[in-house]
Amino acid sequence: MDFFPDISRLPDFITIETERETASFSGGSDIPFHDVCVRITVADSVNVSLSADTTPVLRLRLRWNAPVPAGTRFCGDAWERGYGDFEWRGFVAERIMPWYFYASCKDAFAGYGVRVRPDAMCFFCCDPAGVTLTVDVRCGGAGVVLKGKTIACAEAVCAEYKGISSFEAACRFTSLLCCDGIFPDVPVYGANNWYYAYGKSSAKEILGDSAYLAEMTEGIENRPFMVMDDGWQIDHSDSYNGGPWRVGNADYGDMGELAAQMRAKNVRPGIWFRPLYDHSADIPAEWRLERNAEVFDISVPEVLEHIAQDIRQLGDWGYELIKHDFSTYDIFGCWGFEMGTRLTNGGWRFHDHTKTTAELIVRFYEVVHEAAKREDRQDVLILGCNCIGHLGAGLMQGNRTGDDTSGVEWERTRKMGINTLAFRMLQQGTFYGADADCVGITEHIDWNKNRQWMEVLAESGTPFFVSVKPGFLNESQKEELKEAYRKASQPHPAAVPLDWMETKTPEKWQTYAGRREYNF
Repeated sequence: MDFFPDISRLPDFITIETERETASFSGGSDIPFHDVCVRITVADSVNVSLSADTTPVLRLRLRWNAPVPAGTRFCGDAWERGYGDFEWRGFVAERIMPWYFYASCKDAFAGYGVRVRPDAMCFFCCDPAGVTLTVDVRCGGAGVVLKGKTIACAEAVCAEYKGISSFEAACRFTSLLCCDGIFPDVPVYGANNWYYAYGKSSAKEILGDSAYLAEMTEGIENRPFMVMDDGWQIDHSDSYNGGPWRVGNADYGDMGELAAQMRAKNVRPGIWFRPLYDHSADIPAEWRLERNAEVFDISVPEVLEHIAQDIRQLGDWGYELIKHDFSTYDIFGCWGFEMGTRLTNGGWRFHDHTKTTAELIVRFYEVVHEAAKREDRQDVLILGCNCIGHLGAGLMQGNRTGDDTSGVEWERTRKMGINTLAFRMLQQGTFYGADADCVGITEHIDWNKNRQWMEVLAESGTPFFVSVKPGFLNESQKEELKEAYRKASQPHPAAVPLDWMETKTPEKWQTYAGRREYNF
């Protein structure tokens, strides 16, 4: 790298933080510290591994000293979903940038990151004097006790680009982080009932939505998904949206029969669930998370088998897409924008103290992925929501990459949806299908605003879902919706946010259909 710092070398300083003490070391490839050893090898990436016996290890910090050009601007990723907070900024030394970040100055562009599915929660910081990578290996909120095991904490990479646009450079770099993403055979699109129903629905309404979706997509060979969101489960209430997940409530009836009726209307059935939250009295106490007894502990093998059975049940009912939600919040006890450097509150641990939080989350995603495979028919598609995309890439076909849009407030859709679409577009077709969430069509939102959001989303090449209140659209608006569905049903190259370095909500886009300028 000629312009930006090169971190494809041994770091200048390495810090090891345990529950007992913290020590820093200058360089080196093998760093022993009591019964802890950090090993760093440099090939096409900087590979960081950690072994220890009984010492509880918290974090590692790797520091590369090198001047960063004045005037550089930076854009980082997020722990899980975006919350309308992706943006390019100047130097902020304490700004944490989880998983990867980009740097741009004059005509040069650089990317720094760790490859997907590491055994640690990783984030970068950058200041005028260099780059720091923090590798968090905790088990919950306490140190991991590896008992002689070696873990692959991170594979750090960097690259520099010149002579191409910032967005193309960012796409090229992001592709270095994941080489095994999985994707559906055809574009994923359709409807979701959440943003007009908000959990107040029934089998009757779902079948009505299915018929409406079938009408709006008539003649399209690639059939749409009708995704049934929160509200169908047996114990659903205004104050509880958890499991059990093996039976629907009285308003929905036989969930297998409902899926069959949806399919008979020529749509593909999809369903939402929250896998880690279940207050059922028959759940053994040892399955419960130390931090919150209503949440499953994903380090318990029986818990993972229980979740796998839930997935298989949903698939056996006939649902072809499963949206699993809330797992990051349930594990950490906070939303992504609240996690910061602490990630979670308190010194709690998972039941299995020998695995890091990142290891356990990857295994959880693997179990969901494996349970969705079908021997007798097409695999069930997995759409993550409130998931950690960097740990789930390669294990889910789609991921909701931003917080909720809205069927009530346009400002929320603008903040969450458009910002997410622009800045997480880089993961589309590399990590998974990057779902920027729904177009919520109700009387509360100006159609002229929504139709712009609908157009850029339909032309973006990403998953496309609409949540439309029945009876709201007039005939001309229906025709516009039909055209959006037609576009979304076909594969397209990713749209490019042309002004993403100037604004958090880009209004200038280049799509397969041409240049678009919006007034969001």
